[in-house]
Amino acid sequence: MKGVILFDGTCAFCEGSVKFIARRDRARYFRFGASQSPGGAALLADHGFTRDLARSIVLIEDGRVYLRSTASLRIARRLTWPWRLAGLCLWIPVPLRDAGYRVVAAIRHRLAGKSNACDVPPPELRDRMI
Repeated sequence: MKGVILFDGTCAFCEGSVKFIARRDRARYFRFGASQSPGGAALLADHGFTRDLARSIVLIEDGRVYLRSTASLRIARRLTWPWRLAGLCLWIPVPLRDAGYRVVAAIRHRLAGKSNACDVPPPELRDRMI
């Protein structure tokens, strides 16, 4: 079974991250969806989450839900070299990792701006969207 990445569809930083991941996911392991979409909301609900509880990148893999830094680093482990090395940071205690994640999350709109949620995904992502 493939992993599913849910992201904030109104965040240009998050959308850029999805494009970054897709280009480096040569095995096409990941599928993608906005957590605000009906499909994303249904997946979250299937795992006992709501959109409000999952205000971060979400990775659903092998029936488990991973949030924040854990999701990001588990995703990195499946990307091409050298990005997979970031997975080694999973050894860092979660509170420290998530503190760094929260800093970036707090300024993500300032870094990349808001997104037009109506944009059509680029051709290389269309068949991987849920």
